[in-house]
Amino acid sequence: MPKARFIWAVAFSIILTGYTTFALLDTFVIPKESVSVASAETNNVALANVTENTYTSENVKITISEKTIEDTKVYIADVIISDPSSLMAGLANNTFGRNITQTTSQIAQSQGAVLAINGDYYGFRNSGYVMRNMYLYRDTPSSDSEAEDLVIYEDGTMEIVKESEVSAKELQANGATQIYSFGPGLVSNGEITVSKGDEVGRAKASNPRTAIGMIEKGHYVFVVSDGRSDESEGLSLSQLASVMKDLGCSVAYNLDGGGSSTMWFNGKVINNPTSNGNKVKERSVSDIVYIGA
Repeated sequence: MPKARFIWAVAFSIILTGYTTFALLDTFVIPKESVSVASAETNNVALANVTENTYTSENVKITISEKTIEDTKVYIADVIISDPSSLMAGLANNTFGRNITQTTSQIAQSQGAVLAINGDYYGFRNSGYVMRNMYLYRDTPSSDSEAEDLVIYEDGTMEIVKESEVSAKELQANGATQIYSFGPGLVSNGEITVSKGDEVGRAKASNPRTAIGMIEKGHYVFVVSDGRSDESEGLSLSQLASVMKDLGCSVAYNLDGGGSSTMWFNGKVINNPTSNGNKVKERSVSDIVYIGA
């Protein structure tokens, strides 16, 4: 090979390697432009009645149960709140931006949460509506015309919408306080809206899952399933939708799953977060859904 061609080949290889490395860092490591938000005040829980599986205060009642469904461990938090503002969102490091992450536990503790589950991991994507605690951070719709979001309104009601049919600013004007853009919707108007063949991207059919649902205004369920292990197979989206409907949900929505799936209650993780079944460990995520005292 002539010397000039050899030098060019080496230079091209270096450039390609550098670009690939940057692309990976850009996706998973390098923090992007961000917006800091004020930390939630730590709630006074002194007057709450707390047991291993329950929490009861003047405004909040939470009951935790565990079931085995389809050879899968499923953790269910039944939540009743008198004030819709108790249903909140928390951001990693109190900051909105790409590649800014903490574990569900860390975010929950910083927000003074009683109960928390992982959110939609908005930071893994460049598009999809993002509203948290009434602040609209991202109004760029997904390129997927079928993309479905969960909208939570000021009065505590939930609705599943398609981004192709409504803008984030319209939802904001209609009283939205939270918009999550992972999906898909699982239950709408009391009916299952996914089929047995539906799945998120290239995800396996059976996975750890996280979902949130509304039975009625002020009455919600948070659900997390383990998976990818000998002790817990995991759920398909169709199975998860059936769980949510059986719990009485009129609306239910799929949040980020897999290694992200985490339920935290009264200071500890109560499920077994795992990405490959070999090691139980929390994954760092962008955000959580939580209940304040």
